[in-house]
Parts: sequence; C-alpha cells; structure tokens
Amino acid sequence: MSFLAIDIGNTRLKWAVYPDGAEPGSPPEQHGAVFLENIDRLADEDWQNLAPPTRILGSNVAGDAVRRRVEEQMEHWDLAARWVVPSSEAAGVTNGYDHPTRLGADRWVAVIGAHAHARKRGFDGPVLTVMVGTAVTVDALSSSGQFLGGLILPGHGIMLRALEGGTAGLRVPTGEVRDFPTNTSDALTTGGTFAITGAIERMSRLLRQREGREPLLLMTGGAGWKVAPSLDVPHELVEGLIFDGLLAINAARG
Repeated sequence: MSFLAIDIGNTRLKWAVYPDGAEPGSPPEQHGAVFLENIDRLADEDWQNLAPPTRILGSNVAGDAVRRRVEEQMEHWDLAARWVVPSSEAAGVTNGYDHPTRLGADRWVAVIGAHAHARKRGFDGPVLTVMVGTAVTVDALSSSGQFLGGLILPGHGIMLRALEGGTAGLRVPTGEVRDFPTNTSDALTTGGTFAITGAIERMSRLLRQREGREPLLLMTGGAGWKVAPSLDVPHELVEGLIFDGLLAINAARG
C-alpha cells in the first residue's frame, strides 16, 4: 500500500511516493519533478513503472486545466486523486484567513507541514513558514496552531524580469550578494535578496512580538538555498515541506 503526494506549483510538478501511513518528515521511497509543459508525458515516462498507489493527494496552484491534464496521466491506475481545498481547520491547524477557501493550497499545506514538524520535535511555540520559489510566501502560525496570515512577494526571477522590462540598460548577468555592491549585476542580485530576507525578518520580528517568544522559522522551496545565507534570523531549510503537509492531512483523514 502506498501514498502518492503531488505538488503542482507555478512552474513544476513534484511528486513523491511514501508507504501508506508515513509521518511528516519521512523520506520518500520514490520521487521526481517535471516542468508543467512536460506533464503530458508522466504516464509514459516518470510514472510508467510506478506501482499503482492506494491513495493520491495533491496540492495545486496551477489551475483546473493543469489539474485535469495530470488526472489524465493517472487513468491507467483507475484511482481518483483528491486535491486539497483550504478549509477552516485541518490536521491541528486553524485557518484565520478572511475567506479560508481563498488561501492558496500550497500555503495552507506548507503551514500544516511546518506545524507537524514543530510538534514532532516538541516545539509548542509560533512557527514562520517561508517558501521561496517563483513567488515567495511568508506565513505566520501562532503557538496555538492558528494561521494568522502572511505575505506574498515576487521571487528573484520575477523581480529581475520586472526591472528588465521597466528600465533601460539593466539586462546584465546575475551577480553576487554583497554588503555594498559596486557593479550593476551585484546590485540587482543583492537588492532582490535583501527584499526577500527583509520581509522574512520583519515577519519574524512581528510574530515574536505577538507571541512573546522566538518563532521556529522553516524555509522550503527550490530557491531557498539562495536566500538562506543572507538571512539574519535563526532558520532551517526543510526539503519537501508541502509533502510533509500532505502526509499530515492524509494521516488526519485516516
């Protein structure tokens, strides 16, 4: 018996197979990733020799058309996938969004995964969940497990493309992060990095002030490693935080 977790993001689909009943933090038995333009080949390539799973649960932020294309790749298993829809409560987390169902599924699942990580290690304080990818999200969770809200800002790539499209003469190679950049490439890279880390550090400070203790900051996403060295607050890089959230939801649903 196996559980297939699927994370459909803005640019890639990531998947992982776990033993049914696996807990958050467990390593996958198999995993992979494809760009969204290649998902129509999943059944013939990545999933061709995959044993039929007994459960499928996914998070999708790419829209219904992409979801349907993915479901077509599962037809040979004769098993319907379930897709996470943010709700008022799940797996020990309460949703404080003004309209809970309008919260992005990836943010909701990642917060649940971060909550599960904290509880597994015996930490009962506030948690800050950071995802660094095409976009960057910074979401706050109270000590009692209430999702308080969070930020959405552009990732590095979007920032650079915006500058290239809106200004003249800024089409330069990616540079390095410097305290005081002395060339345009470094200035662009440092500016984007400091914009992201500044937002994270501000949210960390606000959460600490609200809860009265230092939050556990968990960072995930394909570009997290680029940001982490410039972050001036304690943090941990956690690979596959959305998968951990899907595992927690699956376990809570029995």
